[in-house]
Amino acid sequence: MKRKLILTLRKAVITMCSMISVYSFASTALLAQETHPIIDMHLHADLPPHEVTPGDPGPCRPEPCVGKGSATANHAETLEKTLEIMDRHNIVKAFLSGLDPEIVRQWVDAAPDRFIAAPFIFKPGHPDAEKLREAFSKNQYTGMGEIATQLNGIAPNDPKLEPYFALAEELDLPTLIHTEGIGPYLPGFRSSAGSPLLLEDVLVKHPNLRIFVENTGYPYKDEMIAVMSQYPQLYGDLSTITWVIPRTAFHDYLKALITAGLGKRLMFGSDQMRWPGMIEEGIEAIEEAHFLTEEQKRDILYNNAVRFLQLETQ
Repeated sequence: MKRKLILTLRKAVITMCSMISVYSFASTALLAQETHPIIDMHLHADLPPHEVTPGDPGPCRPEPCVGKGSATANHAETLEKTLEIMDRHNIVKAFLSGLDPEIVRQWVDAAPDRFIAAPFIFKPGHPDAEKLREAFSKNQYTGMGEIATQLNGIAPNDPKLEPYFALAEELDLPTLIHTEGIGPYLPGFRSSAGSPLLLEDVLVKHPNLRIFVENTGYPYKDEMIAVMSQYPQLYGDLSTITWVIPRTAFHDYLKALITAGLGKRLMFGSDQMRWPGMIEEGIEAIEEAHFLTEEQKRDILYNNAVRFLQLETQ
C-alpha cells in the first residue's frame, strides 16, 4: 500500500514537472516571439493646433465611421502611455516630431537614445531653416519633419520648402513628409496638394535626400508605386492607415505595394498623436496581414527602418 502510494506520488511529480517544462518552453517561445525589436517611424510629441477633447475617439475615414481609442488628457499622459506601450512591444527606436521644442526635449530626456527628435513644420518658415541649422549643430534634433505643410495646402514642390530639403540633404537627415490624400480637418488642407507626383521635383533636385512619405501616399497607389519605383531613395511609412481606415482597405493598399515589389522600402509608423493605444492597433494590422511572409513583417516592423536610418553602420 505504502509502495503504491509512493509510486503514485512519483508519477504525479513527474507529470507535473513535465507540464512545467512544456509551459516554460511555450512561455519562452512566446516571449521570444513578442520581444522582436520594432522601430516606430512616426510618433508625435504634440499636435498641430486643432481641438481634441480628452477621451475623444481617434479619427476615422471615410465618414460616417466610428473612431477607435480614447484621447489622452495632456502631453504628460501621452508620453507616459506611449513609453508604456513601447516597452511592452519592444519598440527600441522611434522617429519623434513636435511643434514645441520643449515638449520634444521632455520626451528625449524621458528616454535617452530612444528617439530621433525632429521639428514639426506646419508652415514654411516656422521654424526657420537657418535657425534649425543651429539646433541640429547642438544635436537637439536628428531628423527633419514631419513636413506637414500640406495641412495648409502647400505642395511638396513649393519653392518655400526648398531650404528644408536642402538642409536635410546637406546634413543627411531622415526626413518625413505628409504627402497623401487624407489629413486632419483643417481649413487649409488640400488633397490635391498631396499627390506623390508633386514630390518628383524634390527627388530630382536632391538625389541624396533620405525621405519617407506618410502612409505611403494613400490613396494615391499608382502614383506612389511609380515614384518609389523610379527613385530608390524614397521610402514610405504605414502609419495612420493601419487604424484610421477600414482594415480591409489598408490590407488592399499594402498588398498592392508588396505586389509591386516595394516590400523592402515600407516602414511601420503608428502616428499615435493623442491615441497611444493605436500603436498596438497598427502593429496588429501588420501582423494580421495574411499575405505577408514572416520576413516581410520583420522588414516592415524593423529591418527596413534599420537600413533607412543607417543604424547598421553605427
